[in-house]
Amino acid sequence: MDSGNIVVFTASGQEMELVNKKLPELRPGEILVQNHYTTICGSDLHTFCGLRKEKTPTVLGHEIVGKVVKISDAHSGNDYSGAPLRQGDVVTWSIFSANDQSDMAQRGMPQKSENVFKYGHALVTDDDCFHGGLAEYTILKPNTAVLKLPEEVPLPVAATINCAVATVAGALRLAGELTHKTVLITGMGLLGVVCAAMCRVAGAAKIIAADIDELRLQQAISFGVNQTHLLQHQSIDTPIDVVFDMSGAPTAMEAGIEALGVGGVAVWVGAVFKNRKIEIDAEQIIRRLITIRGLHNYNYDDFANAVAFISEHHRSFPFEQIVAKEFSLPEAEQAFQYALTHKPLRVGIRINHL
Repeated sequence: MDSGNIVVFTASGQEMELVNKKLPELRPGEILVQNHYTTICGSDLHTFCGLRKEKTPTVLGHEIVGKVVKISDAHSGNDYSGAPLRQGDVVTWSIFSANDQSDMAQRGMPQKSENVFKYGHALVTDDDCFHGGLAEYTILKPNTAVLKLPEEVPLPVAATINCAVATVAGALRLAGELTHKTVLITGMGLLGVVCAAMCRVAGAAKIIAADIDELRLQQAISFGVNQTHLLQHQSIDTPIDVVFDMSGAPTAMEAGIEALGVGGVAVWVGAVFKNRKIEIDAEQIIRRLITIRGLHNYNYDDFANAVAFISEHHRSFPFEQIVAKEFSLPEAEQAFQYALTHKPLRVGIRINHL
């Protein structure tokens, strides 16, 4: 074991290339993980299509689960919870590595620290290329939150924890107490259905799912949704306590704000690409005492809460259905094309078998 395959993305419209690279010696504080599964996130598709710009060449994929191969001597030998890490442990990790002593980290926003490193978004260099999901290995950098996973969590579900599930955990943190609240979720992709499940577990009294796709609305019902709403065809006439936007669509965010009751809270997550400006009635924001909060990525505690949620509730909802089709690592190009054509919640890449 002195080398591994990576799939290199160079530019939109150019076919990704499978390349074999030598594994470097671990630096102090690093961990070598053998990747076993990655899922294709919406941001991966945005980069693939040219809607999002990354430094290239790069290795896409950041929703990853794998098995510990080697831990450098300088590492503490423990995961984020303090539990000992051993060779062979199945783990997932935060999408980023950040200086935990930085000002932003001390303020609870390590993902916004200066010089933050993001897996699946980094430049491939001669001595640093194992940092994305479309590869046989990932080298975890110091200050990456790593957590062991129960063996019974299916790999396709486990892979989504460190992006989709952790992001939703952060959104719920910003929303505050949900017990007995009426919740509206706009955008029922993976973020939306995970949000519904988490809100149900958090004690929400009523969960309304809104989308422009009837099929996705029906799919959301099994994740704890009480009522569905077809955007652009129906008005939302129920006073809403909390609205989560997972779509990034201006019309959806505007509809959510209009539906909020007095003291309502809007948490916006989906708008991570350029779009038109939102039109808001400022008087109504003031008179109804509305709060709007934005979330980009998540913090370390959100990640830990996401792992705990999936560990406990992966059988409570049909999470095993979120991956519509699997491909192998050499079939990564076909996997991306399938995701773009069929638009499932997720497409999976099975890299190695446990």
